[in-house]
Amino acid sequence: MATKKLSRYARLLRDMTDAELAAEVQRPRQLLLESETSGGKRFDIAYWPHGPMNTGARIVIVGITAGRQQMRNAWEEMRRGLRAGLSEEDAATAADSFASFSGPMRRNLVDMLDDVGVHRLLGLKTTMSLWHDEVDLVQFMSVIRWPVFIDGENYRGVPAMFSVPVLRKRLMEGFAADASVLRDAIFVPLGGVVGEALDYVADEIGFDHDRVLSGLPHPSGANAERVAFFLGRKPQERLSTRVRPEPLIAARKDLKAKVKRLRRK
Repeated sequence: MATKKLSRYARLLRDMTDAELAAEVQRPRQLLLESETSGGKRFDIAYWPHGPMNTGARIVIVGITAGRQQMRNAWEEMRRGLRAGLSEEDAATAADSFASFSGPMRRNLVDMLDDVGVHRLLGLKTTMSLWHDEVDLVQFMSVIRWPVFIDGENYRGVPAMFSVPVLRKRLMEGFAADASVLRDAIFVPLGGVVGEALDYVADEIGFDHDRVLSGLPHPSGANAERVAFFLGRKPQERLSTRVRPEPLIAARKDLKAKVKRLRRK
């Protein structure tokens, strides 16, 4: 079934014109997996080109779900690979890695992971190499593995995924099933909503909460002020009233301590 689904979407992507792809990005139709109305809102779930599970990963970086820009990047990269002669599986794998946490988000994430010592835990000079020479160490995942849009906009965690049947189903059948085979890895949730989802799944499937590195501010460009404070690049006295410094200070301290404990294991 998975191979048939891959072949179907690979053919669609390979043959799409730029204009057709742009239209799909704005509102998926041919690349739509599922659509459901809940609480008066329309939830659309679109195709994402997953690569094979890296069962030997030492770190799992977990977002909430791919947004529209990441989805565009993944589709364009998969189409490019297919037209260059890659197999469907290789094109999907390359697109998955290329588009995962792309854009300014990646730089912010790398800086924070390095700041709390994750690069040393993995024996790397910088965690940026997880997107390049050391891709065998990482698994990129989302708690909802497929891009989700609510009334046409990126899904950002509201309403809670546990309260929306189609999202809870995708969480448990997708992420929870995948996480169950990665029990020895460390998990890095991006943002509070993802941290809550990981705690929920950890309770459901029984993996070690100590391996969940919760507390990083979300690395999106829209969260730049929190990221800058977390990294010590913006002093507390210059923070806007939108930022509560105490939780960030505590999270950074806790993360550094947890990473040190993991290094000693």
